[in-house]
Amino acid sequence: MQFLAYVLAYPFIWLISLLPFRVLYILSDFVYVLIYYIVGYRKKIVRKNFELCLPHLSAQEKKKVEKQFYHHFCDSFVEMVKTLNISDKEIKKRFVFTNFEVIHELEETGKSTVVLIGHYASYEWLLLMHKYLKKQVGFGIYKPIKNKYFDRLVRKIRGKFGAELIGMRQVIPQMRQNIRNGKQGAYGFITDQSPRLNTEAHWCTFFGMEVPVHVGGEMLSKKIGLNMAYARIEKVKRGYYQCTFIPVEGDLKAIPNFEVTDRFMLMLEEQIKQAPQYYLWTHNRFKHRKNDPVL
Repeated sequence: MQFLAYVLAYPFIWLISLLPFRVLYILSDFVYVLIYYIVGYRKKIVRKNFELCLPHLSAQEKKKVEKQFYHHFCDSFVEMVKTLNISDKEIKKRFVFTNFEVIHELEETGKSTVVLIGHYASYEWLLLMHKYLKKQVGFGIYKPIKNKYFDRLVRKIRGKFGAELIGMRQVIPQMRQNIRNGKQGAYGFITDQSPRLNTEAHWCTFFGMEVPVHVGGEMLSKKIGLNMAYARIEKVKRGYYQCTFIPVEGDLKAIPNFEVTDRFMLMLEEQIKQAPQYYLWTHNRFKHRKNDPVL
């Protein structure tokens, strides 16, 4: 059944990836009408998240942001599919790094780098950074898909720019192997994903709520002795993005545990407040919150 679903879907995905961007965005507009007005994909979650995080907006303003979000969401989908057949020249024009010298300076230290990322703007295209690295290999950490055929397709898409994909459970073994082999890496950790609850979960304040967050990037950096940086990704206009790296300066081991992660979540929150339509609101980020925000 998994293989059949893949065989039926793959030809359409491949054909879509061959379309020029102007046609892709016409398709995206059609998909928007389908999932927003007809299917209503995860509208309850989106609206609940708006109630929790954007209480200062009027009902009319929330409706406007909601529609803008679904337009961006559909754009992100077709852009991800387009990655299958996008040229280096095209992607480098559409996803620009404003200060990659920050990463080059970290590479010169001889240590690997952990980059903290949020579900904002085009986090998928950040894997392009592999092509700009001089001494390191880009690694994207992701949650494998249950359908092994679609998982292979996702790995192919995300590995288009040469970066290597690591399943969440393979991160530590892969890092250890890289250290043994003298291989430097730039590891991208999506930090705002809602983790499974356990007694060791770190809770931070995000939009006035106490929520659990992933701290693997920070704690591994401290334990192994890695560099760290934040990736601030912004949407410039439709189909165009830019990324600015913010290094975590100082001795990581001297910084109190979880402070680096808390700083990142605060930075992400401020960015979302400035342009909320580019955050992934369909993700049930606040399902484990300890409290509702104080209005």
